[in-house]
Amino acid sequence: MASVPQASIATERQALYRRMDRHNLAPLWEVLHNLIPNEPATAAKPALWKYREARPFLMEAGKLITAKEAVRRVLVLENPGMRGESCITQSLYAGLQLILPGEIAPSHRHSQSALRFIVEGSGAYTAVDGERTTMAPGDFIITPSWTYHDHGNPGSEPVVWMDGLDIRIVQTFAAQFHEVYADEIQPVSRSEGAAAARYGNNLVPLGAVAPFGKTSPIFSYPYERSRESLARLARDQDPDPCHGWKMQFVNPLTGGHAMPTMATFIQLLPAGFAGAPYRCTDGTVYSVVEGKGHVTIGAERFDFEPRDTFVVPSWQPLQIRAEAESVLFSFSDRPGQEAMGLWREKRG
Repeated sequence: MASVPQASIATERQALYRRMDRHNLAPLWEVLHNLIPNEPATAAKPALWKYREARPFLMEAGKLITAKEAVRRVLVLENPGMRGESCITQSLYAGLQLILPGEIAPSHRHSQSALRFIVEGSGAYTAVDGERTTMAPGDFIITPSWTYHDHGNPGSEPVVWMDGLDIRIVQTFAAQFHEVYADEIQPVSRSEGAAAARYGNNLVPLGAVAPFGKTSPIFSYPYERSRESLARLARDQDPDPCHGWKMQFVNPLTGGHAMPTMATFIQLLPAGFAGAPYRCTDGTVYSVVEGKGHVTIGAERFDFEPRDTFVVPSWQPLQIRAEAESVLFSFSDRPGQEAMGLWREKRG
């Protein structure tokens, strides 16, 4: 029996695909290699945003649009491989938000969880569910899902923070909701520091019920305490070859991640630290608090200094070099990956 010419088979396949397409059917074998690659694949690219380059744009925006008009005056840190998609990794959003003296960013709530990492300035506040916390550089602040929150700046200087949200994760489940509070500012019902006093001293109220579900009841983690913890850790043990001295922010009621969808970390690198190669499946966003050095992400090198932001996409090899003692804050989508048994790491 004569074999069927390859050209004929190819033509017949394309005809089959066209007939199938009318019935919303498609051949898996044509896309299988993209759906299940040999290694994690993402459109996100390694990138670094220099704060000294971004800041003038942010301040100019402050002159052209008010916090009230904008609702949130933010410059989105768009991944260069995913422009126009309002994301910094395939699953996470990040931006730089500015609030000027005398301004209020009006109260609202949404199903997305948010974190704030203070980059510049002091004296502004974030209010969450009736409690305010005053912001200072290096502070990590949480806005739990579906909690009313507003920001205000009664101080005398501009305040800038990095926003991190799980917008893309929530979009995946089509669970996006948003609601505006009746007034610009929500009523203050608890004194500042109440959450930390209840849950932040290795004590919890008897019969306590988690106020924010799976999110930490402590919504403000001051940098002063984080920095002290890193310094004490560094006194008693050698640095990790890849991470230096790295700590994870936790929910004191569970011991797990402080947020159910985003993991948050802070690490100290001694001067001269040359990190061993490391890769993991959670795309990670870094904010530089102190120090200077450079990172190699894949084949690209980026020099960093305080207030810069850089992103390491999933499974991209990372090496960190610190010229001076440095502190880095970071967040990623690790909790979801761990919950589904997907998270992987590789050293060396």
